[in-house]
Amino acid sequence: MERPGFTASLVVACLIRVPSEVVKQRAQVSASSRTFQIFSNILYTEGIQGLYRGYKSTVLREIPFSLVQFPMWESLKALWSWRQDHVVDCWQSAVCGAFAGGFAAAVTTPLDVAKTRITLAKAGSSTASGNVLSALHGVWRTQGLSGLFAGVFPRTAAIGLGGFIFLGAYEQTRSLLLELGRASP
Repeated sequence: MERPGFTASLVVACLIRVPSEVVKQRAQVSASSRTFQIFSNILYTEGIQGLYRGYKSTVLREIPFSLVQFPMWESLKALWSWRQDHVVDCWQSAVCGAFAGGFAAAVTTPLDVAKTRITLAKAGSSTASGNVLSALHGVWRTQGLSGLFAGVFPRTAAIGLGGFIFLGAYEQTRSLLLELGRASP
């Protein structure tokens, strides 16, 4: 279940994440891989807005991703707990996190494709304006369904592994803190 302020924290986190993603993605497709040079060029040619190109599309990807991942993770843990008649272990929670993260990554891949197209679009182009529906329509028109799901397998694998590590570590830390809380007078 979503906690109050969860969506707001995603929006704020994107204020930090988006500029680093813009620089990273441009470094990946640039002949010059000097990060500071790419950063400076963005500021010089596009201003601060250039660093935040794709901000709306990133938020529009992150919210549905989280709305799929976290309830699915909790549901999988509850189902596994019910099946074995006791609370899941941390490694089992990590497995649930991997499945939930991988599934959320797969179903939100079209939004990730649109975000990437917007981020990497030439400044001043219609795609660079940030309209997610327009970007999705352009991909659909030129590449069809396979274009909308370009990169789905590496995205699913990477985020599934991340779900295993991060949600498993979260569960382990949570368990340790609860144990410490019970042990202290």
